[in-house]
Amino acid sequence: MSEPKAPTPTPAGDTYKGWLFKWTNYIKGYQRRWFVLSNGLLSYYRTQAEMGHTCRGTINLATANIAVEDSCNFVISNGGAQTYHLKASSEVERQRWITALELAKAKAVRNQAESDDSGDECPTSPPTSGQGGGARNSNSEVQSTLRTLGSKVEDLSTCNDLIAKHGSALQRSLSELEGVRLGGDTDGKIRQVTERATLFRITSNAMINACRDFLALAQAHSKRWQKALHSERDQRIRLEETLEQLAKQHNHLERAFRGATVLPLSQSNPALNSKISGSAKGDASDEDDENEFFDAMEDPAGFITVPADPKYHRSGSNISGLSAEAGIDDQSLCDEQSLGSNPESPQSLDVEPVRKRRTKIPDKPNYSLNLWSIMKNCIGKELSKIPMPVNFNEPISMLQRLSEDLEYYELLDKAAKCQSSLEQLCYVAAFTVSSYSTTVHRTGKPFNPLLGETYELDRLRESGYRSLCEQVSHHPPAAAHHAISERGWTLRQEISLASKFRGKYLSIMPLGSIQCVFEKSNNHYSWKKVTTTVHNIIVGKLWIDQSGEIDVVNHRTGDCCHLKFAPYSYFSRDVARKVTGVVTDKEGKAHYVLSGTWDEKMEFSRVMQSNKGENGTEGKQKTVYQTLKAKELWRKNPLPEGAETMYYFSSLALTLNESEEGVAPTDSRRRPDQQLMEAGRWDEANAEKQRLEEKQRSVRREREREAQRAANLPEEGAEGVEVAEDGVHQDNYEAMWFERTEDVVTGESMHVYKGGYWEAKDHGNWDICPDIY
Repeated sequence: MSEPKAPTPTPAGDTYKGWLFKWTNYIKGYQRRWFVLSNGLLSYYRTQAEMGHTCRGTINLATANIAVEDSCNFVISNGGAQTYHLKASSEVERQRWITALELAKAKAVRNQAESDDSGDECPTSPPTSGQGGGARNSNSEVQSTLRTLGSKVEDLSTCNDLIAKHGSALQRSLSELEGVRLGGDTDGKIRQVTERATLFRITSNAMINACRDFLALAQAHSKRWQKALHSERDQRIRLEETLEQLAKQHNHLERAFRGATVLPLSQSNPALNSKISGSAKGDASDEDDENEFFDAMEDPAGFITVPADPKYHRSGSNISGLSAEAGIDDQSLCDEQSLGSNPESPQSLDVEPVRKRRTKIPDKPNYSLNLWSIMKNCIGKELSKIPMPVNFNEPISMLQRLSEDLEYYELLDKAAKCQSSLEQLCYVAAFTVSSYSTTVHRTGKPFNPLLGETYELDRLRESGYRSLCEQVSHHPPAAAHHAISERGWTLRQEISLASKFRGKYLSIMPLGSIQCVFEKSNNHYSWKKVTTTVHNIIVGKLWIDQSGEIDVVNHRTGDCCHLKFAPYSYFSRDVARKVTGVVTDKEGKAHYVLSGTWDEKMEFSRVMQSNKGENGTEGKQKTVYQTLKAKELWRKNPLPEGAETMYYFSSLALTLNESEEGVAPTDSRRRPDQQLMEAGRWDEANAEKQRLEEKQRSVRREREREAQRAANLPEEGAEGVEVAEDGVHQDNYEAMWFERTEDVVTGESMHVYKGGYWEAKDHGNWDICPDIY
């Protein structure tokens, strides 16, 4: 009977079968048996026919030891209880079995370890049906696939070890063959090398088959995983949209509920109650379009607005009669149309531009730089004292940023034409908010001005105003700004920045005040700026937020507008970047309510009546204002096309660095590092920036030495040294175009324009200007 040929072992397969000779006893010796290797178990039968009913013995390879005795014999033992002495028909056949057994043993050991690890994590409760069951089945499928891939990887690792083992043996045989002399041993050595080469080829083929199986399995599941990933992403987007819609609906319902319950209309005004009952019959359905609910502020002086009595919506001819009845000041009831639209607004005038301004600048280069690598050493330091590369800048200076406050100068033009101081205050408050609209996407840092640096913005023939800024101090850094309009207003400010890096965010606190004076009414307003915060300094996308409170005060009449910039909160129900405010007279009586966002628009609504409502969320009583329909005061101009590649500059900002004839030699337009950055030559700009800063330091040291020499002189010279409270010498510098004075109205000390700049420009005489560039 001929012996059947055993199949070539496949290490990546699950089953291996073949004939082997097994030692039985000393009488019968080795007997031929049919062996089956499957799932880490080696079983044997007398014949193949017994496989279906009688198994003669089985040994678990996970705990077995495999040892080779000679060219054809090998032993499998599990520690003494079971020992199989086996013999193959040839050395090649023996090696095929050894390879298959080693692979099966490695897989059995791995499966046993995984079974032990997963035993502690088995759920004690049965799986539930429904969506949760589907997710659990999906997770189980993924885990099963990962285990299968892991098993294939382990097979590849085992085959790699076997190839290394047999490759070393083959190398040794080849080395021995080189040293063998021709003779009787030559044939034996050649046969040994041939057998080992055959073993190496078998193992290599097994490795190739295992790689092929792994690749096929990975490709089959890759498409399914990509499809599942896209499905999960689409589902997440749909879920986010649904949540956003639900949040908006919840916010709308809650606001309507608060407006309806905080001040019951049946108690506050019978006319409003009759209006609601009539609306059920369809008589007042159009009235709803004339009313609007404002969100309640969440500060201690919070308020809520509700629609005013319909009688206040009558024609303007009856409004004076109602003022006495409702106890409302005539001054606050000036023609409402003048607030919503001013026929004498500068926007309606035919203005012929003097020159065509540029609308584009070179695109921002895409240079990568790690902000955290620089900022981690600057935590707690003053921002103005940190040396920064231009990579974090935008190609304009802080003086030009101050000039950008005039982007919406027409609000002050309208305010100058108002007959009512309260109406005028609404426009001034809108102007204070509009100055922040350009910062929403502007995460770049403006250049710190050099001491003595100036910037002029002459729009007299185009927009009716001209503006001048000067850096009047370097330690601490402070800039003075003066703008005057031929349409009857003057704006002046002195701003010093206190900024701290807190690790996760950067806080910029502007110090100093802003003042606006109207020539016709002699109304004198003053206010301060809120805190600017730059978030996600370490990781994430940078974004800007404005937060704090502003009191815009009319020092002549005592009128005040209290504005609140709500900080962004992920959990807040309010819109982002929200601004709310109330305009009151000197008696504290509210006349207008302002609402909007600092990056989009501001609206106002006239207050017709106010009452004390119920307690708020913190037990504080809120004021309820009955108001007319809101009208728009200000709306942000759209950004120019392609602004995202031009530092998100507005139309005005794009023109700030444009060259002008006749400007002072200290003007920011002439600053070389700033011009190089705008042109995209950042490496040269960094080098030029360092040169300018070093030049400024050397000039400052020379100025300090002169001050020190003056301090050592007799009494008449000692007064020239200015010393701060902490004993540190301030900049011994006198501004060119500004002088420090005390304002007689506000009592504040600030730098005020002393004149001479525009006259010097007309004559082209800049002799007093220092060489700072």
